[in-house]
Amino acid sequence: MFTRRHFTTSALLSSSLTLAACSQEPDNNSYEAVADQTWQPGALTGFQGATLGRELVRYATLAPSSHNTQCWKFSLDGTGQAITLRPDLARLCPAVDPDLHHVFVSLGCALENLTQAALAHGLKGDVAFDPATDALRVSLSPTAAQSTDLFKAIPQRQCTRGDYDAKPLTTTELALLQRAGSSERVRLLLLTEQTAMAQVLDYVVQGNTAQMADPAFVKELKTWIRFNGPDAVRTRDGLYSAASGNPNVPTWIGERLFGWVFTPKSENDKYARQVRSSAGIAVFVGQAADKAYWVEVGRCYERFALQATALGIRNAMLNQPVEVSALRPQFAAALGLGDQRPDLVVRFGRGPTLPRSLRRPVAAVLV
Repeated sequence: MFTRRHFTTSALLSSSLTLAACSQEPDNNSYEAVADQTWQPGALTGFQGATLGRELVRYATLAPSSHNTQCWKFSLDGTGQAITLRPDLARLCPAVDPDLHHVFVSLGCALENLTQAALAHGLKGDVAFDPATDALRVSLSPTAAQSTDLFKAIPQRQCTRGDYDAKPLTTTELALLQRAGSSERVRLLLLTEQTAMAQVLDYVVQGNTAQMADPAFVKELKTWIRFNGPDAVRTRDGLYSAASGNPNVPTWIGERLFGWVFTPKSENDKYARQVRSSAGIAVFVGQAADKAYWVEVGRCYERFALQATALGIRNAMLNQPVEVSALRPQFAAALGLGDQRPDLVVRFGRGPTLPRSLRRPVAAVLV
C-alpha cells in the first residue's frame, strides 16, 4: 500500500511472442480462485465467540499495508470480548520505513476495518493503545448492528495503480471524502488545482529519483514483488505484478528484467502520467509524529479509501515525498505545514479495476 511501486514494462510488453508464451501461467484460475475467496463478503449471521473473532480478523486483514507485507498479528481474548493487534516485527521494510511509520499506519487501516466489521455484527469497538507494548486492544461490547457503506466497501477496496480518467469529482463527492478522511487529530488536504498537483508531482519525482539511487531500497522492493500468479498464491503477500497492470512472467525472467525496465526515467514518466490523469491528491497530516497518531492517520486513510470505493473512486499512494527524510521538510514547507509531518500522499480519481492482491490466511496472523 504505502510504497506504491510497480516496475514499468513498456519494453517487456513489446518483446517477442516467445517471451509472451513463457508468460502464460499453467493454471491461471488458481490465482483467481484464491483472490475470489480472499475478497468474498462474509455473512452477518451465524458467527459467535472465537468464530466471530476470526471473521473480524479476516476483515481486518483486507486492509492495505506497505508493500502488502501484512505487518500485523492478532490475538483473541478467551472471552470473545477483545481483540489485540500488534506489529509483526518479522515483516518490516527498514529501507523504506526505518522508523516504522508505515507499520503503524497499516495497523490503523486494519483497526478501522475491524471496528467497521464489528459494528456490522452488533459490536462496538473501543480502542486503547499501549505505547509500552505497541499493542492496540479493541474491547467489544454489544450495540445495535449497523452495516455501513464503508463496511460494505471493504471487500471491494483496492489501491489501483493505474491511470485514471482525469475527470473532476463533484463538490459533494469531495465533501464526503473530506469528512471520511479527517478527525480531530488528523488533517486532510484535498488538492484538486492543477498547479498544486504539479507541485506535488515535482516532489514525487525528486523522491522517486532519490529512492531509485538507493541500492537498499531497490533490493528491498524487489524482494516483495511477485512476478506471477503461482508465486503470489504461494506467499499470499507482496506486490503482484498483474495488480499494477503488468504481465505475468516466470520469476527468473522477472528478476532479470527488473533492473532493465525499472529505471528513474520510466518510473518518473509513469508518475507524471498518472498524476495528470487523477482528479486530485490527498495529503494526510497527523497533529504529532508518534505511533498513536500514525495509527489514527491509518484509520482516517482507510475511511477515505472505503468512502472512495463506495463512490466508485480509485486511489493509490504517492509517498516518495514523505518517505525520503531529507525531502520531507521541504515538502511540508511547500504545503504550508510548518514543522508538521505529512504522513501519506494519495492520488484519486475514477479508473479501472485491476487484479486484487492476496492475503495470508487468518490462521497465519493469529497468535
